[in-house]
Amino acid sequence: MKIIDVKLDVVQIPRHTGFVCQHAIARILTDEGVTGVGEMSDFSHLPKYSLDVRDLEETLRAQLAGRNPLDLAALNRELAELYPETMYYYEKGTFIRCGIDIALHDLVGKALGVGVSELLGGRVRDKLKVCYPIFRARTTEEAQANVDVVRRRFAQGFDVFRLYAGVNVEADEAFLDAVRREFGSRVTIKSLDFSHLLDWKSALRAAKRLMPYGVELVESPAERNDFDGLRQFRTAVDLPVSEHVWSFRQLHEMIRADSADIFNIALIFIGGFAAARKAAAAAEVAGKGVLIGTTQELSLGTAAQALFGAGLTNLAATSDPTGPELYVDDVTTEPVRYENGWLLVPDAGRPGLGMEIDWDKVERLRVPGFSWGAQKVANLQDRTGTTGGERP
Repeated sequence: MKIIDVKLDVVQIPRHTGFVCQHAIARILTDEGVTGVGEMSDFSHLPKYSLDVRDLEETLRAQLAGRNPLDLAALNRELAELYPETMYYYEKGTFIRCGIDIALHDLVGKALGVGVSELLGGRVRDKLKVCYPIFRARTTEEAQANVDVVRRRFAQGFDVFRLYAGVNVEADEAFLDAVRREFGSRVTIKSLDFSHLLDWKSALRAAKRLMPYGVELVESPAERNDFDGLRQFRTAVDLPVSEHVWSFRQLHEMIRADSADIFNIALIFIGGFAAARKAAAAAEVAGKGVLIGTTQELSLGTAAQALFGAGLTNLAATSDPTGPELYVDDVTTEPVRYENGWLLVPDAGRPGLGMEIDWDKVERLRVPGFSWGAQKVANLQDRTGTTGGERP
């Protein structure tokens, strides 16, 4: 079997917050008629530059055409050379590698008649506990709107939430206080996610103020790549500290500094299945737990996240992939399923990722390429529209 073509379809889908995200659906075609599909999720992150999608498509076609898709190790090594790590959280090279790696695994699974779980060594669970994100409030009015979000999502079965915190601690406290008074122990706040927006001392002051409201862990409480600051924060609090993994050098430095308890691993930020499995194995050897992170993928990318998480033996905390619940539309014939706050892993009896693309939806949502428009930095950081909040 040989790869004969690579195609990229860019789709644009708003979130319920009003923020509009762009994703690329990657197709890898073969001479035997088997096609693998992957997702390059949410290119609408900082840094604020766009890729030429047709040039990217041509580059990937030149690199992959004529190759055997079963040569996963060699292909991933070459992709890492084409799109190397830069020690930046939202490096778009890892988004590209992730989408292609997912498509390759989908293709190989279909060609062999097995699910991706089997390619990854099997699964130890069929569902993952997940949390719904509460986006950062900059005013107390937005904090109250976020309580309304909890109310609606709790009625849908979500009982664990994570709070993007730190810009307005008074608003964060107002939100946590209102949730505790209304829901009590029926709702859990998984984490305070400071998103690297504060230095570790400022994050520590904010965390000590908010921790009494009951949270399970703290995420990203230091500036990016400040491994010593992250360790200083960790030694000053009794809660577990989690940090995202976006490069192997960064992972090495966090392990060496003993700066985190739980590593937040998302396929999109590390470069796909192969890289994520390597990162999770390194964490396990170091005695660290893992949770599955997210950039808020569509159903295809979320299915891949679920399949990755299904095989982890060191999954240590509630995970994050709830993207399909955040968007007003999707590109699969059926979305991934959530039941009572659990993400169900796709059916093990279906080959590849176990998901089907609705190409009519792709055509309806298609845009010519990646673009930015006039989004402000605050909206990009907080993933909200111009007024914040979330529409019902």
